Order: sequence, then structure tokens, then C-alpha cells
Amino acid sequence: MATLLHHIQHDHIHISAPLALDSGQNLPELTIAYQSYGTLNADKSNAILICHALTGDQYVASNHPATGKEGWWVRMVGPGKPIDTDKYFVICSNVLGSCLGTTGPASINPATGQPYAMSFPVITIADMVRAQAKLIDHLGIDQLHAVVGGSMGGMQTLVWTVNYPQRLRSAIVIASAARHSAQNIAFHEVGRQAIMADPHWQDGNFYASGLNPTKGLAVARMAAHITYLSEEGLTEKFGRRLQARDIKSFGFDADFQIESYLRYQGLAFTDRFDANAYLYITRAMDYYDLAEPYEGRLALAFSKAKDVRFTLVSFDTDWLYPTSESRRIVQALQGAGASASFVELSSPFGHDSFLLDCPPLDRLIAGALNNRG
Repeated sequence: MATLLHHIQHDHIHISAPLALDSGQNLPELTIAYQSYGTLNADKSNAILICHALTGDQYVASNHPATGKEGWWVRMVGPGKPIDTDKYFVICSNVLGSCLGTTGPASINPATGQPYAMSFPVITIADMVRAQAKLIDHLGIDQLHAVVGGSMGGMQTLVWTVNYPQRLRSAIVIASAARHSAQNIAFHEVGRQAIMADPHWQDGNFYASGLNPTKGLAVARMAAHITYLSEEGLTEKFGRRLQARDIKSFGFDADFQIESYLRYQGLAFTDRFDANAYLYITRAMDYYDLAEPYEGRLALAFSKAKDVRFTLVSFDTDWLYPTSESRRIVQALQGAGASASFVELSSPFGHDSFLLDCPPLDRLIAGALNNRG
């Protein structure tokens, strides 16, 4: 898996100047992989940045080069779609610390000629946004029409409004939060421990061995995937139905359909993701707390974002980032005097609703973008 990912060519830019990080460390140089769709207009006013989630990538509306599967938001982005590439120039970059072409733990450390592995500095969501801003600078775009993101992408979107409020007109935040909860940190720690307990992890130095910690990474993905779904959705889709058998095996094979589904999701994930990247990105999410640098006052964090138009969306079955998290952001925006609209949508699919068929979300996003025209 790691070798395959390393040999995929991605559209990218290379920045030779150091990137300062929240940890106090610097990355000596930076590569940012990205995809773009549509055409940038003459005054560069029609650019939309899409920020991807934890296990996402820059292939929003084009086939994934490792798996061949279609883009993760292909129903949302394209000609005539809610994020209309006949009208907008759409950009999505692979986040800092990931494994689809942007600098991360699998990248070569120029000081050693070897992969960074666990010598890669710990990063934050704000560091990811700093890298994205470098890409937007490179493209010559002063102000984005909108920044859009769901889940961890929503976190990045919110950081854009706090750290670069003058560089975007509109922010669309879907199924996200202003900080990571103790429960979410706990789920991430289970996943990280699964990876680090895999003997093939080798303290992160597995790249040269050809032995990837696939079992640990698969378990981490299985645990996380449960949090993306809802009890209602799981019951409707799987219930207690058996998998390819009429009676229980009285063993530990995947007797139930849900067991088979999770095992498939876990193993498929190892074909397209780097285990160390998973450690670093989940850690960045755990450290995320917008209010922390502002005396714990979220409204103060948004004090310079009064000219940004905010649209927030939650889903009634999302227990990972429940509606209460979005309401907290809306209250803070109101306290800061910012313009914000909010809606809770009904969907049986839990947190993953923003990735699945949800016509009300399509209409809402199209409307939010057009209202800023």
C-alpha cells in the first residue's frame, strides 16, 4: 500500500520556504497536492475551496488514482451540480500530514533522505489551513468566494474564518464543531492504539520493510466508521441479519452482515491510506479548539469575521458532531455580530449524511453559494 501511494503522481506545487507550525517547529519545505475543477475567471472572484475530512483527499469529483473509485463528493461538485463548475473554480488540496501527495509522515525528510515517519512534527488544523493559504497564494487568489467543508473539513473552514477572515466571503460548515469532545478524542485514541499495537508498525518505521500495519489500521478504521453511522441507519441496513449463511457458525467468523461490512471497510481503507498519516491527522483533530487561544471565548475567536457570511448545517442522527455543537457555533457568531444561518436536516445516515444522497443539503449549498453572487 505505502509503495503504491508513493508512486502516484499528483498535481502539486512545491514551496521551498519553511512552514512555521503551531508546535514551534518548522517544516523546511512543503509540497501541496491538489485538484481543481472549472475555470478561474478574469478577476479571480469565483474560487471555492473545498476542505476534505479525515480520510478524504483532493479527488472530490474525479476518480481516485489508487482505488479507481469516483470522487467522494461527485454528486455535489460538477457542471450543473450544487457546487457548479460551470460557474465556479473549485479547489481541493490534500491536507498537510496526509498521504495523497501533500507533505506528511511518509514524505522524504530532506535532512536525512529517508521518510519522516514519526519524526514528522505534530500538526494542527490551523497548520493545515496555513498550507492551504500557501496554495491559494500560489494561484494568485486574494479572496475566495467560499470555503466549504464537512466534518474535519468544517473545522478547517472555521479556522479560515478566524485566521484569514478577509480572504473569504462565505463559509459553509457541515456536520462539524468548534472543538473536539472528550468522546471523540477517546475514539481516536482507540484507533491510534490499534495501529501502534500492530507489530508491523515498527514505531512508524515500516516504509522500507514492505510490511505495513494493515491489521491495526483496519481496526482503527472499523472503530471510526461506527461513529460515522447512526443506530437507525445500521438497524435499517443490517439489523441482525446473517451474512451468507442461514444459521450461526458458533465461531468467530463474520456471522452478521454488519461484521462483514466493517471488515470490508477496514481492509479497503488500508489500500489507500498511510497508518502514520492516520495518527497525525487524528491528533490534529484532538488538539482542535477554536476558543482556546481566545480565553476560551468562542465569540471572541469570531470577532474579526463579521464580514463573512456563515451557513451551518447539522444532521439529526449525527452523534459524532451533534446539532448542539453547531448551535454553540451559531450562538458565538451571533455574539460576535456575524451573519449566520443554520439548519438541522433530517437524515437516517448519521454523520456520513453529508457524503450521501441528501437533496435538502444540495439545495441549501447551491442557495448559499448563489446568495453571495
